[in-house]
Amino acid sequence: MQPADKRGILATLFTWLAAGVRGLFLALLVTWATLAIYYSNLPWPTLRLASAVAFAAFSIWALWISPNRSRLFAFVGAFLAVVTWWILIPPSHDREWRPEVAVMPRAFIDGDRVRLTGVRNFDFRSRNDFTVRYEEREVERSHLIGIDFYVSYWSEGPVGHTFLSFIFDNAPPLAVSIETRPEVGESFAPIASLFKQFELIYVVGEERDLVGLRTNHRNETVYLYRLNTSAADARNLFDIYMDRINELADRPEFYHLLSNSCTINIIRYANAAGRAGRFDIRHLLNGLIDSYLYHSGRVDTTLPFPELRRQSLINQAAQQAGDAADFPERIRANLPTTRSSQPVSSD
Repeated sequence: MQPADKRGILATLFTWLAAGVRGLFLALLVTWATLAIYYSNLPWPTLRLASAVAFAAFSIWALWISPNRSRLFAFVGAFLAVVTWWILIPPSHDREWRPEVAVMPRAFIDGDRVRLTGVRNFDFRSRNDFTVRYEEREVERSHLIGIDFYVSYWSEGPVGHTFLSFIFDNAPPLAVSIETRPEVGESFAPIASLFKQFELIYVVGEERDLVGLRTNHRNETVYLYRLNTSAADARNLFDIYMDRINELADRPEFYHLLSNSCTINIIRYANAAGRAGRFDIRHLLNGLIDSYLYHSGRVDTTLPFPELRRQSLINQAAQQAGDAADFPERIRANLPTTRSSQPVSSD
């Protein structure tokens, strides 16, 4: 084959590759804008669906069926209008919330003492049958000694839900779960959560509620890990959480699966509290986060990881504890008691 022939083949391949990349990029733009319209704040589902279909049809015609410069400019204008519209959709505290997320917590800080309002302590008889009870709780920062890390699965795999409990030496643990704030009749939907469909809430509550609901009534699989965290680092993270709780009480925000969600925010606040480490894909695939915690030395590494994970499964203990007042102690009774003494890595 002559050099000229090789150059011709390479040029053709490059042209195809460039066309493929351009087509994929445009397809992503059209898909995003179509979904943004479908999940927008237009008042009626039928209108949202019709508008989304109309935008998608126009985009396909303008970009692929009958493309020319004027139609390309028209698509760009329509796309920018959708982006502007989407940016201007505001979050709100004024909606008909489900009772589990109806009350935004708030922290009142007075030196060492922190008084929290809106602390959830429901009595659940089933996942949809419960007695609503929001309480006040006062804790002392100087008695905060550690943090426990929960991983909960609807179905075990690469995606789950994570949340923390702050451990005190003179009071029960205080659980804080970063969640969507669904309205009455809503439930979590991953794609919808990318398009301003849910506000954000930090649910503060007793473990008998936040953990027991998952293990005993939703039939989720729940693991509990003790973090190798110093008391000083735990207090730094606690302070960040309290500030964020108050920020959300004052100014609503949207939940976003990839940028403003449970594990992403835990890592973000841990970084602000002094964590040394880089981004890891397991921060997004948070069903694998316990593997990350183990291999970065943030949990007990004296056991092989499969054995640590086996011993950290708390469903049986939680179901046996039921609504007992000593629920936190009983779910921890059989957890590994030793902590790794190795330095935490920077991974």
